[in-house]
Amino acid sequence: MDGPIANPAEAGCLFLVATPIGNLEDITLRALRVLKEADLVACEDTRQTQKLLTHYGLRKRLVSYHEHNEMTRAPELVIEMEQGAQVALVSDAGMPAISDPGHRLVALCLRHRIPVVPIPGPSALVAALAASGMPTEEFLFVGFLPSRAGERRKALSQLAAQPRTLVLYEAPHRLEETLKDALAILGARPAVIAREVTKLHEEFLRGQLPELLEQIRRKPPRGEMTLLIGAGTPQQPAQTELPLAKRVAQIMQEQKVDRKAALKQAARERGLPKREAYKQLLAQRDA
Repeated sequence: MDGPIANPAEAGCLFLVATPIGNLEDITLRALRVLKEADLVACEDTRQTQKLLTHYGLRKRLVSYHEHNEMTRAPELVIEMEQGAQVALVSDAGMPAISDPGHRLVALCLRHRIPVVPIPGPSALVAALAASGMPTEEFLFVGFLPSRAGERRKALSQLAAQPRTLVLYEAPHRLEETLKDALAILGARPAVIAREVTKLHEEFLRGQLPELLEQIRRKPPRGEMTLLIGAGTPQQPAQTELPLAKRVAQIMQEQKVDRKAALKQAARERGLPKREAYKQLLAQRDA
């Protein structure tokens, strides 16, 4: 059984405390003890963390720590820990530093020889992966793809040859565009949308990318999303590795569309403006 947190007279410590991703019952006894005994709780959103603490009858000093203030707040917290403070770092949900603020503070603590102790617990990516039905022996966690279309398509192109299950987070208002780009670049792979995991309206949508795209067009989803995409076939070259002219011809033949529509899709796959893709197509035809 774990002992109590070190005496405040001793060197301080940073505890990375995983918090519920939805259901407030998903918190460990150890996490509750650390939150109770810590000198202060650094949190992404003080209002969100206060709800959790109030639910368990805890009253603590809260300090905001988020992506907009971590450059200045991290050194301030390190100074407190050097003076013996026991600091619990939490994010709004899940494990701090995993697609959430925290890495900068962890790195700074290690540089100053301040102990960093993980308090494991809920994780949306692990929960979604375990229940998805997708292969779990090897997977690649991508986090959030870039929000800009061109950068997102470039990132997907770089993932096309990955022989692992891809796991990523996405905002509801960008999910349709991400699915469209994934379908265009990765092909009709099996996929799963895990929505509101551990919450009241938890839902898993399973199928091929075209089917999922059609489902969310009919009924746009809301809430927290985790998207899982099946592995590609390593033996086949990525679509973006084909010469543009050959890829356009391939799309025309497979999807029975005209050259304009095929060029538009090929441009999307490569993150190219349509005008630039047209120039490249002409250059390859004239070569």
